[in-house]
Amino acid sequence: MTEIRPLAPPDDVRRHLGPAADVLDAMLAEVAADPARIGRLFAGAARRTARGPLPGDEVLVEDAVRVELVAAAAQQLDADRLGTELAALYRFGDSDEKRAVLLALGRLPADAGVDGTELLLDALRTNDTRLVAAAMGEHARRLPIDQWRHGVLKCLFTGVPVDHVAGLADRADAELGAMAERYARERRAAGREVPADVATVIAACPQPQHEQPQHQPTEA
Repeated sequence: MTEIRPLAPPDDVRRHLGPAADVLDAMLAEVAADPARIGRLFAGAARRTARGPLPGDEVLVEDAVRVELVAAAAQQLDADRLGTELAALYRFGDSDEKRAVLLALGRLPADAGVDGTELLLDALRTNDTRLVAAAMGEHARRLPIDQWRHGVLKCLFTGVPVDHVAGLADRADAELGAMAERYARERRAAGREVPADVATVIAACPQPQHEQPQHQPTEA
């Protein structure tokens, strides 16, 4: 059994769905009885419930619904089987479905034992800002540091706000700062504006320590 935190409070989702809340609960019961059913239900979940933002939130209701479906399947699956199921949902899904899988990965506890690294890296190879943002959520803390750094740069390149990046405060290092500085210099040399988030990334990185000149004692 694997726990996945919901993307939005379930009561809020159901209030927003109105009568379609019964459809969601029926799908959840179906997945709880047979986790393999998620492969049939995931794609059509938005059509059967709703689309669009939840009131007063950045969360899309279709994402919240799909993450709840994943959570229902996760309750019945061990980490290996859940990882296999998520990989299949991602592989065969459209961009909206891929994003929901990435968001579900970000709602896993750190010790869940599910490694979605390959899915994150695939998303970071795209120029779909929705996928890039979702890929750099909490699960991105599992990325090796060099791949994580390139994920941060991808956010700068594509205009994804770096406040979506998990671990910026504690993983940012001098190498990331140097990469961001080079990017800023290249932009300026090309006469292009430097995104404000470049300064945010550089400020999060430890500044290099410059050696102080050593003064030789003077001879008497």
